[in-house]
Amino acid sequence: MTTTAIGHNTHLAERAYRIRRNALLMGEVQGQGYIGQALDIADVLAVSYFHAMRYRPAEPEWEGRDRFMLSNGHYAIALYAALIEAGIIPQEELETYGSDDSRLPMSGMASYTPGMEMSGGSLGLGLSLAVGRCLGLKRKGSDARVYTLFSDGELDEGSVWEAILSAAHWKLDNLIAIVDVNNQQADGPSTQVMAFEPLTDKLAAFGWFVQRVDGNDLDAVVAAFDAAKSCPDPKPRMIVCDTKMGKGVPFLEAREKNHFIRVDAHEWQLALDALDAGRTA
Repeated sequence: MTTTAIGHNTHLAERAYRIRRNALLMGEVQGQGYIGQALDIADVLAVSYFHAMRYRPAEPEWEGRDRFMLSNGHYAIALYAALIEAGIIPQEELETYGSDDSRLPMSGMASYTPGMEMSGGSLGLGLSLAVGRCLGLKRKGSDARVYTLFSDGELDEGSVWEAILSAAHWKLDNLIAIVDVNNQQADGPSTQVMAFEPLTDKLAAFGWFVQRVDGNDLDAVVAAFDAAKSCPDPKPRMIVCDTKMGKGVPFLEAREKNHFIRVDAHEWQLALDALDAGRTA
């Protein structure tokens, strides 16, 4: 790795740290939430917003922007943390998370939040909406890309596989999809609720350019995003990211059930301290 690459990824590591910290501070406002997911996906969001995507913080609806569509609306706390770090949402709004009249509701709502491209909640819809958005951009002659994040639990939904077929049929090379494989959903381990492996083989057979990486390895995530953007083939691109729930806070990583975490009042500072310790290690 070159010195420039090392410096760049150090910068991204700082961004990922701050995204995780923002998420923990928001979670403390409500005392609970989808903290495990926010911590596991922070590295992917750091690469998305501070390496891969084109956008203007002061103009969140700029027509030339790349779109980031959050299918798994319960990950909104993670995306808010990234939007705050990107300067799209003011830092002071962090303290309003999940409160009445806040622009940061617990599930993502496009009508409320700057930079939120779709309302999530009913899982399995994000990839379908992204296919439509990609078709629309192509018909307008735009070179903007659509990034969409969904979760392994959404692979249970038939609409996801219909979207996978459609994206390949329409040769949507402006679509970069990211699936967060943390093997956790409300009903238990995702692979036990509905087996989906071998995932990369299935996606490739459906006509996608597919990569699978450790979603908590910044070097690997950067390389995957770069390869997805530079792929010359007229096909959609999928990055399968294996992640660790609660990443960066060891005592949250160790919890057996961490789909929706209740954190005791005294534990928030412990979580922040653990995050800080990992930053300086």
